[in-house]
Amino acid sequence: MFHDVQTANRWRSVMLLVLAFSLLVGVGAAVTYYLDAGFAGLLIAVVIAVGSTWNAYWNSDKIALRITGAKRVDASTHPQLLNVVEEMRLASGLPMPAVAVIEDPAPNAFATGRDPQHATVAVTTGLLERMNREQLQGVLAHELAHVGNRDTLVATLAVTIAGTLTILCDLAWRMSAFGGSTSRRRSNDGGGQLQAILLVVAVVAIIVAPIAAQLLHAAVSRRREQLADATAVAYTRNPAGLRSALEVLQHDSTVVRHTSRATAHLWIESPLDRDRSMWNRLFDTHPPLAERIAVLQAMERTAPATPPG
Repeated sequence: MFHDVQTANRWRSVMLLVLAFSLLVGVGAAVTYYLDAGFAGLLIAVVIAVGSTWNAYWNSDKIALRITGAKRVDASTHPQLLNVVEEMRLASGLPMPAVAVIEDPAPNAFATGRDPQHATVAVTTGLLERMNREQLQGVLAHELAHVGNRDTLVATLAVTIAGTLTILCDLAWRMSAFGGSTSRRRSNDGGGQLQAILLVVAVVAIIVAPIAAQLLHAAVSRRREQLADATAVAYTRNPAGLRSALEVLQHDSTVVRHTSRATAHLWIESPLDRDRSMWNRLFDTHPPLAERIAVLQAMERTAPATPPG
Protein backbone atom coordinates (compact mmCIF):
# COMPACT_ATOMS: atom_id res chain seq x y z
CA MET A 1 0.00 0.00 0.00
CA PHE A 2 2.74 2.49 0.85
CA HIS A 3 4.19 2.11 -2.68
CA ASP A 4 0.82 3.27 -4.06
CA VAL A 5 0.84 6.26 -1.69
CA GLN A 6 4.41 7.12 -2.74
CA THR A 7 3.62 7.01 -6.46
CA ALA A 8 0.34 8.92 -6.21
CA ASN A 9 1.74 11.73 -4.07
CA ARG A 10 4.92 12.06 -6.15
CA TRP A 11 2.87 12.69 -9.31
CA ARG A 12 0.47 15.03 -7.54
CA SER A 13 3.40 17.08 -6.26
CA VAL A 14 4.84 17.36 -9.78
CA MET A 15 1.45 18.45 -11.15
CA LEU A 16 1.07 21.07 -8.43
CA LEU A 17 4.54 22.49 -9.16
CA VAL A 18 3.76 22.66 -12.89
CA LEU A 19 0.55 24.50 -12.04
CA ALA A 20 2.50 26.88 -9.78
CA PHE A 21 5.03 27.66 -12.53
CA SER A 22 2.17 28.21 -14.98
CA LEU A 23 0.57 30.60 -12.50
CA LEU A 24 3.86 32.49 -12.19
CA VAL A 25 4.16 32.88 -15.97
CA GLY A 26 0.50 33.91 -16.29
CA VAL A 27 0.68 36.50 -13.54
CA GLY A 28 3.98 37.83 -14.92
CA ALA A 29 2.25 38.36 -18.25
CA ALA A 30 -0.76 39.97 -16.52
CA VAL A 31 1.43 42.38 -14.55
CA THR A 32 3.38 43.24 -17.70
CA TYR A 33 0.16 43.99 -19.58
CA TYR A 34 -1.34 45.94 -16.67
CA LEU A 35 1.74 48.15 -16.35
CA ASP A 36 2.24 48.29 -20.11
CA ALA A 37 5.86 47.27 -19.43
CA GLY A 38 6.40 45.23 -22.57
CA PHE A 39 8.93 42.41 -23.00
CA ALA A 40 11.54 44.19 -20.88
CA GLY A 41 9.20 44.21 -17.88
CA LEU A 42 8.47 40.52 -18.22
CA LEU A 43 12.20 39.79 -18.55
CA ILE A 44 12.91 41.70 -15.33
CA ALA A 45 10.21 39.69 -13.54
CA VAL A 46 11.76 36.42 -14.75
CA VAL A 47 15.24 37.51 -13.61
CA ILE A 48 13.86 38.38 -10.16
CA ALA A 49 12.14 34.99 -9.90
CA VAL A 50 15.23 33.04 -10.96
CA GLY A 51 17.50 35.06 -8.65
CA SER A 52 15.18 34.55 -5.68
CA THR A 53 14.98 30.81 -6.31
CA TRP A 54 18.76 30.47 -6.68
CA ASN A 55 19.44 32.36 -3.46
CA ALA A 56 16.83 30.39 -1.52
CA TYR A 57 18.16 27.07 -2.82
CA TRP A 58 21.72 27.76 -1.64
CA ASN A 59 20.93 29.47 1.67
CA SER A 60 17.62 28.04 2.92
CA ASP A 61 19.36 25.49 5.20
CA LYS A 62 21.52 28.14 6.89
CA ILE A 63 18.48 30.35 7.43
CA ALA A 64 16.43 27.50 8.90
CA LEU A 65 19.17 26.43 11.32
CA ARG A 66 19.79 30.02 12.43
CA ILE A 67 16.08 30.78 12.99
CA THR A 68 15.52 27.62 15.04
CA GLY A 69 18.78 27.86 17.02
CA ALA A 70 19.84 24.35 15.99
CA LYS A 71 23.31 23.28 17.18
CA ARG A 72 25.26 20.48 15.54
CA VAL A 73 26.03 17.47 17.77
CA ASP A 74 28.03 14.24 17.49
CA ALA A 75 28.14 10.76 19.00
CA SER A 76 30.10 11.96 22.05
CA THR A 77 27.13 13.98 23.29
CA HIS A 78 24.13 12.20 21.74
CA PRO A 79 25.15 8.59 21.02
CA GLN A 80 21.64 7.13 20.69
CA LEU A 81 20.47 9.88 18.36
CA LEU A 82 23.50 9.47 16.08
CA ASN A 83 23.09 5.68 16.19
CA VAL A 84 19.46 5.86 15.06
CA VAL A 85 20.31 8.38 12.31
CA GLU A 86 23.06 6.06 11.08
CA GLU A 87 20.64 3.13 11.16
CA MET A 88 18.02 4.98 9.13
CA ARG A 89 20.51 6.40 6.63
CA LEU A 90 21.76 2.86 5.95
CA ALA A 91 18.17 1.73 5.40
CA SER A 92 17.61 4.64 3.01
CA GLY A 93 20.94 4.38 1.19
CA LEU A 94 21.60 8.10 1.73
CA PRO A 95 24.84 9.81 2.83
CA MET A 96 25.15 10.49 6.55
CA PRO A 97 23.58 13.90 7.25
CA ALA A 98 24.75 16.41 9.83
CA VAL A 99 22.74 16.11 13.03
CA ALA A 100 21.59 19.05 15.14
CA VAL A 101 19.66 19.48 18.38
CA ILE A 102 17.37 22.39 19.30
CA GLU A 103 16.90 23.34 22.94
CA ASP A 104 13.11 23.39 22.99
CA PRO A 105 10.57 21.47 25.12
CA ALA A 106 8.17 20.92 22.21
CA PRO A 107 8.63 17.55 20.45
CA ASN A 108 9.41 18.20 16.79
CA ALA A 109 12.01 17.67 14.05
CA PHE A 110 12.92 18.81 10.56
CA ALA A 111 15.40 18.20 7.74
CA THR A 112 17.02 20.82 5.54
CA GLY A 113 19.80 21.09 2.96
CA ARG A 114 19.97 21.63 -0.78
CA ASP A 115 20.71 17.95 -1.56
CA PRO A 116 21.49 14.65 0.24
CA GLN A 117 25.21 15.52 0.33
CA HIS A 118 24.51 18.75 2.26
CA ALA A 119 21.62 17.68 4.48
CA THR A 120 21.03 18.34 8.16
CA VAL A 121 18.51 16.59 10.40
CA ALA A 122 17.47 18.55 13.49
CA VAL A 123 15.42 17.40 16.48
CA THR A 124 14.26 19.20 19.61
CA THR A 125 15.24 18.18 23.12
CA GLY A 126 11.52 17.72 23.77
CA LEU A 127 11.33 15.05 21.09
CA LEU A 128 14.36 13.21 22.50
CA GLU A 129 12.76 13.21 25.95
CA ARG A 130 9.35 11.94 24.82
CA MET A 131 10.16 9.39 22.10
CA ASN A 132 11.30 5.81 22.60
CA ARG A 133 13.71 4.24 20.11
CA GLU A 134 11.01 2.86 17.81
CA GLN A 135 9.26 6.24 17.65
CA LEU A 136 12.57 8.02 17.09
CA GLN A 137 13.27 5.65 14.19
CA GLY A 138 9.96 6.62 12.62
CA VAL A 139 10.58 10.37 12.99
CA LEU A 140 14.14 10.22 11.65
CA ALA A 141 13.07 7.97 8.78
CA HIS A 142 10.44 10.59 7.91
CA GLU A 143 13.06 13.35 7.91
CA LEU A 144 15.51 11.33 5.83
CA ALA A 145 12.65 10.62 3.44
CA HIS A 146 12.39 14.38 2.90
CA VAL A 147 16.11 14.39 2.07
CA GLY A 148 15.84 11.41 -0.27
CA ASN A 149 12.76 12.77 -2.03
CA ARG A 150 14.49 16.15 -2.65
CA ASP A 151 11.72 17.88 -0.71
CA THR A 152 13.98 20.78 0.20
CA LEU A 153 14.21 21.71 -3.48
CA VAL A 154 10.46 21.27 -3.98
CA ALA A 155 9.62 23.30 -0.87
CA THR A 156 12.10 26.04 -1.84
CA LEU A 157 10.56 26.32 -5.29
CA ALA A 158 7.03 26.45 -3.85
CA VAL A 159 7.91 29.10 -1.26
CA THR A 160 9.85 31.18 -3.80
CA ILE A 161 7.06 31.07 -6.37
CA ALA A 162 4.54 32.17 -3.74
CA GLY A 163 6.81 34.98 -2.58
CA THR A 164 7.64 36.14 -6.11
CA LEU A 165 3.97 36.24 -7.07
CA THR A 166 3.15 38.33 -4.02
CA ILE A 167 6.01 40.75 -4.83
CA LEU A 168 4.92 41.06 -8.48
CA CYS A 169 1.33 41.81 -7.54
CA ASP A 170 2.35 44.32 -4.87
CA LEU A 171 4.67 45.97 -7.40
CA ALA A 172 1.81 46.28 -9.89
CA TRP A 173 -0.43 48.04 -7.37
CA ARG A 174 2.29 50.39 -6.17
CA MET A 175 3.39 51.36 -9.67
CA SER A 176 -0.17 51.95 -10.80
CA ALA A 177 -0.81 54.13 -7.72
CA PHE A 178 2.25 56.30 -8.29
CA GLY A 179 2.53 56.29 -12.05
CA GLY A 180 -0.97 55.83 -13.37
CA SER A 181 -2.45 52.49 -14.37
CA THR A 182 -2.71 50.95 -17.79
CA SER A 183 -6.46 51.30 -17.56
CA ARG A 184 -6.21 55.10 -17.61
CA ARG A 185 -3.63 55.12 -20.41
CA ARG A 186 -5.57 52.69 -22.58
CA SER A 187 -8.89 54.44 -22.01
CA ASN A 188 -7.28 57.68 -23.16
CA ASP A 189 -6.09 55.86 -26.25
CA GLY A 190 -9.63 54.69 -26.98
CA GLY A 191 -8.78 51.02 -26.57
CA GLY A 192 -11.21 48.47 -27.92
CA GLN A 193 -13.40 45.91 -26.19
CA LEU A 194 -10.70 43.20 -26.32
CA GLN A 195 -8.23 45.43 -24.51
CA ALA A 196 -10.82 46.17 -21.84
CA ILE A 197 -11.45 42.44 -21.33
CA LEU A 198 -7.73 41.70 -21.14
CA LEU A 199 -7.28 44.48 -18.61
CA VAL A 200 -10.05 43.06 -16.40
CA VAL A 201 -8.44 39.63 -16.62
CA ALA A 202 -5.06 41.11 -15.65
CA VAL A 203 -6.53 42.95 -12.64
CA VAL A 204 -8.36 39.81 -11.45
CA ALA A 205 -5.15 37.77 -11.83
CA ILE A 206 -3.17 40.30 -9.80
CA ILE A 207 -5.79 40.24 -7.01
CA VAL A 208 -6.25 36.46 -6.87
CA ALA A 209 -2.65 35.33 -7.51
CA PRO A 210 -1.20 35.82 -3.98
CA ILE A 211 -4.01 33.74 -2.44
CA ALA A 212 -3.72 31.09 -5.15
CA ALA A 213 0.06 30.94 -4.64
CA GLN A 214 -0.32 30.34 -0.90
CA LEU A 215 -2.91 27.62 -1.56
CA LEU A 216 -0.57 25.91 -4.04
CA HIS A 217 2.35 26.14 -1.60
CA ALA A 218 0.23 24.55 1.13
CA ALA A 219 -0.99 21.81 -1.21
CA VAL A 220 2.57 20.97 -2.34
CA SER A 221 3.75 20.81 1.29
CA ARG A 222 0.87 18.55 2.34
CA ARG A 223 1.63 16.14 -0.51
CA ARG A 224 5.32 16.04 0.45
CA GLU A 225 4.43 15.20 4.06
CA GLN A 226 2.24 12.31 2.95
CA LEU A 227 4.99 11.10 0.63
CA ALA A 228 7.58 11.33 3.44
CA ASP A 229 5.33 9.27 5.74
CA ALA A 230 5.01 6.55 3.11
CA THR A 231 8.74 6.61 2.32
CA ALA A 232 9.58 6.37 6.04
CA VAL A 233 7.55 3.17 6.22
CA ALA A 234 9.55 1.81 3.29
CA TYR A 235 12.77 2.59 5.19
CA THR A 236 11.73 1.14 8.56
CA ARG A 237 9.29 -1.57 7.39
CA ASN A 238 7.42 -0.64 10.56
CA PRO A 239 4.40 1.69 10.23
CA ALA A 240 3.77 1.40 13.98
CA GLY A 241 6.88 3.41 14.88
CA LEU A 242 5.93 6.54 12.95
CA ARG A 243 2.24 6.11 13.79
CA SER A 244 3.06 5.99 17.50
CA ALA A 245 5.34 9.03 17.18
CA LEU A 246 2.58 11.04 15.48
CA GLU A 247 0.20 10.06 18.27
CA VAL A 248 2.66 11.52 20.78
CA LEU A 249 2.70 14.76 18.78
CA GLN A 250 -1.09 14.71 18.52
CA HIS A 251 -1.50 14.59 22.29
CA ASP A 252 1.18 17.19 23.03
CA SER A 253 0.16 20.86 23.01
CA THR A 254 3.65 22.38 23.43
CA VAL A 255 4.55 24.74 20.58
CA VAL A 256 8.09 25.24 19.26
CA ARG A 257 9.37 28.62 20.42
CA HIS A 258 11.83 29.40 17.62
CA THR A 259 9.89 29.23 14.39
CA SER A 260 8.32 31.43 11.71
CA ARG A 261 6.24 31.24 8.55
CA ALA A 262 9.51 30.77 6.63
CA THR A 263 10.33 27.48 8.43
CA ALA A 264 6.92 26.16 9.53
CA HIS A 265 6.60 23.84 6.53
CA LEU A 266 9.88 22.07 7.42
CA TRP A 267 8.78 20.53 10.71
CA ILE A 268 7.25 17.05 10.98
CA GLU A 269 4.30 18.82 12.63
CA SER A 270 3.85 22.48 11.69
CA PRO A 271 3.99 24.71 14.79
CA LEU A 272 1.56 27.11 13.09
CA ASP A 273 -1.18 24.69 11.97
CA ARG A 274 -3.01 24.68 15.31
CA ASP A 275 -6.12 26.57 14.18
CA ARG A 276 -8.39 23.94 12.66
CA SER A 277 -11.05 26.29 11.19
CA MET A 278 -12.08 25.45 7.63
CA TRP A 279 -10.46 28.62 6.22
CA ASN A 280 -7.13 28.04 7.94
CA ARG A 281 -7.06 24.36 6.94
CA LEU A 282 -6.85 25.48 3.31
CA PHE A 283 -3.47 27.08 4.08
CA ASP A 284 -2.12 24.31 6.33
CA THR A 285 1.26 23.01 5.18
CA HIS A 286 0.64 19.61 6.82
CA PRO A 287 -2.27 17.17 6.63
CA PRO A 288 -4.09 16.76 9.98
CA LEU A 289 -2.23 14.37 12.28
CA ALA A 290 -5.38 12.25 12.63
CA GLU A 291 -5.45 11.76 8.86
CA ARG A 292 -1.77 10.76 8.72
CA ILE A 293 -2.23 8.37 11.65
CA ALA A 294 -5.22 6.74 9.92
CA VAL A 295 -3.15 6.10 6.76
CA LEU A 296 -0.36 4.52 8.82
CA GLN A 297 -2.87 2.36 10.68
CA ALA A 298 -4.14 1.09 7.33
CA MET A 299 -0.54 0.29 6.38
CA GLU A 300 -0.13 -1.66 9.62
CA ARG A 301 -3.13 -3.81 8.73
CA THR A 302 -1.83 -4.61 5.25
CA ALA A 303 1.90 -4.90 6.07
CA PRO A 304 2.78 -6.57 9.40
CA ALA A 305 5.46 -4.70 11.34
CA THR A 306 8.98 -5.92 10.71
CA PRO A 307 11.49 -3.59 12.41
CA PRO A 308 14.87 -3.29 10.65
CA GLY A 309 17.48 -5.61 12.05
